[in-house]
Amino acid sequence: MFGAKVQNVLSNVVGSGLGGLLPLGDHFRIYSISGTFPVIPRSEYRLEVTGLVDRPQTYTLDDLESMPRTTFVKDFHCVTGWSVPAVHWEGVRLSEILDAVGVQKAAVALRFESYDGADTESLTLEQARLPDVIVAYRMLGAPVTTEHGGPVRLYVAPMFGYKSLKWLSAISVVDQVIPGFWEQNGYPLNGWIDGSTGGTDPPLTGGAA
Repeated sequence: MFGAKVQNVLSNVVGSGLGGLLPLGDHFRIYSISGTFPVIPRSEYRLEVTGLVDRPQTYTLDDLESMPRTTFVKDFHCVTGWSVPAVHWEGVRLSEILDAVGVQKAAVALRFESYDGADTESLTLEQARLPDVIVAYRMLGAPVTTEHGGPVRLYVAPMFGYKSLKWLSAISVVDQVIPGFWEQNGYPLNGWIDGSTGGTDPPLTGGAA
């Protein structure tokens, strides 16, 4: 069963180095592939956007905060079965960044990399342009904490949490979908939450936060 596979993957990647799951007061459970949390000072944060684009860019946190801001309240759903209701999110629509760099005709998908040096993710270009897919720098009414993937993380509202890559460091626009870490370990390529528009995967009962 899929749920059993998920638990096996988590036990393999979380391990004793992290001490298992770390429940916080906001009811999130924090997962780490590497067993550590990369600490990136605000002044040192950089987001590189490269690949099949006309104008490759490197964004600082100040740069992202100066772009048109999007805010909304959405539930966070983990594929392992837990959820956090009514989370306040704030950031830049991924579509705004794509428009700023100029996506080339050969582009099909995006590949995301993390400052942890281990996690990766993917979205098709169509998925990346959904209005509730953002590069988030605030959540829960405050700057995104290190434990939650800050100072900047991806948030893909229509999909399970493993698609919302933490500690976002790079976005590459590419000509094919490249499965991310969790997909390479048995997760669905498209992690649609049951009832989401455009979902192609069968509904699941229950992504790493």
